[in-house]
Amino acid sequence: MSEQTFLGHPRGLAILFFAEMWERFSFYGMRGLLIFYLTKHWLFDDAFASGIYASYASMVYLMPVVGGLVADRYLGFRKAIIYGGILLCLGHLGMAFEGSPATLVDGYIVRDETSLQILYLSLALIIVGVGLLKPSISSIVGDLYSKDDPRRDGGFTLFYMGINLGAVLASLTCGYLGETYGWGYGFGLAGIGMVAGLIPFISGKATLQGRGEAPDAKVLANVRFGLSLEHRIFIGALVMVGISWQLMQHQTVVGSLLTVASLLAVVGVVIFIFVSCQGVERRKMGLLLFLTAYSVVFWALFEQAGSSLSLFADRNVDRVVLGMNPTAAQLQSLNPGFIILLAPLFAMLWQWLGRIGREPSHAAKFGLGVIQAGLGFLLLVYGIGFADADGQVALVWLTLAYFVHTTGELCLSPVGLSMVTKLTVTRVAGLMMGVWFLATSVAHYMAGIIASIASVEGGASADASHSLEIYTQTFSVVGWIGVVLGLLLLAIAPWLTAQVFRSEGVGND
Repeated sequence: MSEQTFLGHPRGLAILFFAEMWERFSFYGMRGLLIFYLTKHWLFDDAFASGIYASYASMVYLMPVVGGLVADRYLGFRKAIIYGGILLCLGHLGMAFEGSPATLVDGYIVRDETSLQILYLSLALIIVGVGLLKPSISSIVGDLYSKDDPRRDGGFTLFYMGINLGAVLASLTCGYLGETYGWGYGFGLAGIGMVAGLIPFISGKATLQGRGEAPDAKVLANVRFGLSLEHRIFIGALVMVGISWQLMQHQTVVGSLLTVASLLAVVGVVIFIFVSCQGVERRKMGLLLFLTAYSVVFWALFEQAGSSLSLFADRNVDRVVLGMNPTAAQLQSLNPGFIILLAPLFAMLWQWLGRIGREPSHAAKFGLGVIQAGLGFLLLVYGIGFADADGQVALVWLTLAYFVHTTGELCLSPVGLSMVTKLTVTRVAGLMMGVWFLATSVAHYMAGIIASIASVEGGASADASHSLEIYTQTFSVVGWIGVVLGLLLLAIAPWLTAQVFRSEGVGND
């Protein structure tokens, strides 16, 4: 009897594809609206709103380090996805509850504190939910294939397309509903998307053929204090929700925790490199740590999409095109849309360059990515020079910036996880994957700092020419920083590769 397949792949890929697509739909639908919700509904100034956004984004990328560990060792990936999905549904349900909008009374902003606490709690539920779900669903995709299955890379490509398809649909639909009809409609639709992905995943258990189950069911059922380990883990997740709820209200604490965690991680890895590694192992680990640090620069620039670039699009971009006027939140669909179009072309490009022995090294690809992150901002600054008398910039310049940022992402992002698995010493593979996620988390927090520098006093009510001046100054500085640092890495990439692999005779890793 032949195996039932989904587009030539194991049938379980179908429910994982749609579960991840709808999870990303819910995530990007909420992400696209959040900065506008904070500045327009709650009347937070740009700097404070960017701080909330940065804390949320950094914790979303840090929590999978813990969630992945718990799922891998105890809970199993399938149950982690279910519990994470439930928390996500609750979080989006809470986001759909707007409460009374903030008002200006006698020069003071009055906010509905109960509704504001629901907002912070909802963000905390989403943070922990993503922490359980995100690493687990990717792990099950890998488990569908044997290590030598030729369909493996194609399966992950399909899965990656599902991520970006969900992001495009979310930006277009949630972004429209939230800014046109009401925030609750946009956030509510994002929540409905999560439910749409979770139900088929639960009902499609049989298609996974036992993959993703707990490594030891007896350990998971072990009872202490009147509760099984599974129940204790779930209670622990709720405790993490409570902690995240408080951290969302104290952004400086989040920054301090990330700083301490980063220093400890770097010191720990450096000690391991010098004490436990020799020769090529030491050089590989050193290169990995160096490039991981460089990735922080890229993501700190790239992730302006959710904050300063979105506010710029709302205040200073003429969004009318072909008689349509998309909302600023909808413009966030440009990046995932370009990913869908360009990812297959980049995959073919790397394969072709590999066949002729000209594929860039990891370091060179990282350098190209950082250059393009900076170049996107410089293109935008150039376009600002053609702004009209009302301080409005043609949409084509923002589109070009997103296009260049996307090509940079395709040079760096797909290479990142592959680089970690190739260069890491096997005995610390899990630790280095955690360091990679920690670096991404730090980058999101740094992105918030950059966005706060680009904050405009008076927000949406400020004069357009004034906001344009602020954005020009900030985008110019970060753009040149990205280009210069990227060129520096590109220049030393051949030397780095030669030094690391000199004893192996390898020059293209």
